[in-house]
Amino acid sequence: MEMLKFGSVSVWLGEKSGKYPDGNQVIVQGSSERVAFDTPQVALHIGAPLLEVDRVILGHVHEDHIVALHALPHAQVQVHEADLAAAQSWEGLARHYGYPPDVLESVRQMIVRDFAYHPRPDATAYRDGDTWDLGGGVTIRAHHLPGHTSGHSALVVESEGVAFIGDIDLTGFGPYYGDATSDLALFRRSLQAVRELDARVWVTSHHRGVVTDRQAFVEALERFAARIDERSERLLAYLRDGPQSLDQLVDRRLLYPPGFDLPYVVCAERRSIQLHLDELIAQGLVRETGDGTYRHGA
Repeated sequence: MEMLKFGSVSVWLGEKSGKYPDGNQVIVQGSSERVAFDTPQVALHIGAPLLEVDRVILGHVHEDHIVALHALPHAQVQVHEADLAAAQSWEGLARHYGYPPDVLESVRQMIVRDFAYHPRPDATAYRDGDTWDLGGGVTIRAHHLPGHTSGHSALVVESEGVAFIGDIDLTGFGPYYGDATSDLALFRRSLQAVRELDARVWVTSHHRGVVTDRQAFVEALERFAARIDERSERLLAYLRDGPQSLDQLVDRRLLYPPGFDLPYVVCAERRSIQLHLDELIAQGLVRETGDGTYRHGA
């Protein structure tokens, strides 16, 4: 596997630059402490550099970011306070996803099988602006960037100018906000805030991997953010065909192509479409009728 080095920061790229279900592994080495950011599937293949970490700081909690936690019982695990319950127990993670019971059972089976899922009841919370001093001048700061999840955060190694921006991942798929703690309005704000981070290297959890040119980062971020408005326009186009219910809109798909099937896909579509509809209603572009359908126009 490929490893990139930026001073005290090492980045191991997962398969296809960390394309889901894999991810990219960041490890930061100070003079007194070694810290990992998340533990995706690639973490299981790194060996000693990961197994000897003192602490894992999670940028957020989803199944693909906590794969190797079971292999690090000695390491302190920390996560933003808004995602803490999701790291500590299955019940917390289930509320985080927010799917119906039958879907949750299928998801649980999937993440145990494919992501070695183990909760960490010993996990503790960090807050926006918290810092870690790893010794030798190596410092980390948390920047709360919610939307993907309620606790999603960027982790910036200030001493190196390296920003781990997690699932603001600059992929062609675009932002994901399909779970119970996702928030479209907050995601929009976070997409503005992330460009203000004091960094010269940006590391994503998935697909893009590492970006070292600011102009390239800004352009990729703009394309990523534009996917939100593209989805709104597609939803409006659906409604121009006539009034439709939420179920009908879900069947037409907004995020995933027809035929793409994982246990949570329909739930993610429903949550995402509802967030868009709420936004479009607030803008006066869509109205909800008394018969449970949505119409284009005020």
